[in-house]
Amino acid sequence: MKKYIAKRILMSLLTLFLIIFVLFLLIRIMPGDPFSVERMSAEMILQKREELGLNKPVLVQFVDYLKLLASGSFGNGTALYNGAPIKPILMKCLETSFKIGGLSIIFGSVVGLLIGIVAALNRGKFLDGLCTVVSILGVCIPSYVFMIFLQYSFAHKIPFFPYFFDPSQYLFSSIMPALSLSLFSISTIARFTRNEMVEVMNSDYVKLAEAKGLYGFQLIRTHVLRNALIPIVTVIAPLVVDLLTGAMVIEKIYGISGAGKLMVDAISGQGIDYNYVLALGIVFSSMYIAVMLLLDILYGIIDPRIRLTTKEG
Repeated sequence: MKKYIAKRILMSLLTLFLIIFVLFLLIRIMPGDPFSVERMSAEMILQKREELGLNKPVLVQFVDYLKLLASGSFGNGTALYNGAPIKPILMKCLETSFKIGGLSIIFGSVVGLLIGIVAALNRGKFLDGLCTVVSILGVCIPSYVFMIFLQYSFAHKIPFFPYFFDPSQYLFSSIMPALSLSLFSISTIARFTRNEMVEVMNSDYVKLAEAKGLYGFQLIRTHVLRNALIPIVTVIAPLVVDLLTGAMVIEKIYGISGAGKLMVDAISGQGIDYNYVLALGIVFSSMYIAVMLLLDILYGIIDPRIRLTTKEG
C-alpha cells in the first residue's frame, strides 16, 4: 500500500508541475499586455515590465515564478486591487467558496445517494420513474435557472431568504446559493447510484446472498453499496472540485466574493489580470489533482484488487 500511495503522489506532483508550466507559458504568449488599457506612456510601461520581470526570457520568468510559489506567494496583481498581494485576497475568496461549496457537497451527496438508493430498490415501479424524471430534470435545468426560481419563490413571493449574499448572515444567506449549486450534483449522483446499484443487485453473488436468506439493509450494506461505491466515488470526486471552487455565474449573480467571482473579475475587468488568472488556475488544478489522488487511494482501500493490478502492471 505504501508503494502504491508513493507512486500516486509522485505522478500527481509531476502532473502539477506540467500544468503550472503549460499555464505559465500560455499566459505569457497570450497577445496583449496587462498595462495596455492604462493611460501610461511607453516609458512607464517599459519600467513597469522591468519591475515585474516581464522583459526577461520566458524560461527565466518561469524559474522565478517557481521560486515565488516555493516561498508560499503568488506575487502581486496587475489590474485588480491596485496591485495588492494576491495570496490574502485569494485565500479569503477561497474560504467563502469552500464554505458554500461544502454545504452544496453535503446536501448534494446525501440527497443524491438517497434518491438513487430509493430508485434502485424500487426499480420498475412508480418511485423509480419519479426519481429518474427528477434526475433528468436536474441535469437539464441550468443551475442559474434554478437559482432564479429559488429567488422568486423564497425571496420575492415568500420573503424568507435574502436576495443576495450577506456576510453578516453567513449561514442563512448561503442556503439558496448552496441549493442552486447542488442541483446538478444531486441529479448526477442519483443517476449513477441508481444505475450502479441495479447492476450490482442483478449480479450472481447478490442473488446467491438472497438465496441464502440475506435481505434488507444488511444485504444492501454488505454486498450492494460496497461494490457500487467505486463508480459513485468517481462521479463525486470532480463534482467536489467544481463546487468547492465556486460557480462563476452563481457567485456573480448572488454577489458572493468567492473564487468564481474573482476569476470573472480578473478576466472581464478593465484589463485582464494575468497573475490572478494564473494563480487561480494553479489553485483549481491543485485541488483537482489532490481530489483525484485521494480518489486513487480510496480505490486501493475499497478494492485491494486495484493495488494488485498496479503491482502486476
